[in-house]
Amino acid sequence: MKKNNIFLIFLFFLILSNSQVRSEDFDLWLSNFKITAIESGITESTVNKVMSNAIFLPKIIEYDRYQPEFYEDTKTYIKKRSSNKKVLNGIILYKKHSNIITKVEKKYNVEKELLLALMGIETNFGKYLGKMDIISSLATLSYDKRRSEFFTKELLIILKLIDDNVINPKILYGSWAGAFGNFQFMPSTIKNYAVDYNNNKIIELKNPEDSFASAANYLNRIGWKRNEHCFYKISLEENTPKNILNTSAKKIKHKKKFKDYKKFIKTPLNLEISDDTIVSIITPDIDIIPENQTLNPAYLIFKNYEIILQWNRSLRFALAVCTLKDKFENEM
Repeated sequence: MKKNNIFLIFLFFLILSNSQVRSEDFDLWLSNFKITAIESGITESTVNKVMSNAIFLPKIIEYDRYQPEFYEDTKTYIKKRSSNKKVLNGIILYKKHSNIITKVEKKYNVEKELLLALMGIETNFGKYLGKMDIISSLATLSYDKRRSEFFTKELLIILKLIDDNVINPKILYGSWAGAFGNFQFMPSTIKNYAVDYNNNKIIELKNPEDSFASAANYLNRIGWKRNEHCFYKISLEENTPKNILNTSAKKIKHKKKFKDYKKFIKTPLNLEISDDTIVSIITPDIDIIPENQTLNPAYLIFKNYEIILQWNRSLRFALAVCTLKDKFENEM
């Protein structure tokens, strides 16, 4: 019993010691970051004011290492995010804001069903915007080694947006990864694609007008093609070469004309597609269960699918978005 008590005391002091070391390391990183931010052209007053309350958030590291895209199989992932309840809630939201959504759809040539699908999956139509302090979240992920360069750039961008009075720092609460608003825009996305649709001199991404217009502008500018295919579920022949399959969202490879892949597809395709259409094949579950070399599920993907990957680099996320979009089209 005494040995157990000694061990627990030792473990407590070990955890406390590691926590103190990490805190000291973060404080050092923060001091160096402030210098970098000021040297990049952000005013010293903004840097000191905004970063003075930044703290290390250990929970953020846990979230980063345990994302649903990393462990949920495709069927589970899509089912959770494209339920009938989700469709019903989306239709209710559309009826409430149909005027603005219809105008945005027409201006940016992006289907309202796609906008609803993205908002539904990202924030459950604005109900789950996130409560994390975005500055501390980005600072924590910048300090962390896994993707430090990426998140440091995002933190510098959000500071610049605050410095330029584009974003109000008082409302910067969102996801653990630093995303903000109804459509969960990262700072770089805000900088490049966000729109002050109601012309009130500030971008409000929790506001339906600015958020829908910004999402539609983003999709339009990265190349979304209205009324074109996203994906089609297929069954593959057993002799399908493994080297033509895409199992990662980092970069879609093996793009060929549809006629080159027809011989590997045993599913009767109930869609019109030219033999010269460029397509790829994905098998998204292999990266979750590496030893499971099954060819099921498999999907034929098109250019629009890759556009959704630019929004979120996840094979299952893009499948869920397009699935929910199709369900909205059937109900609206």
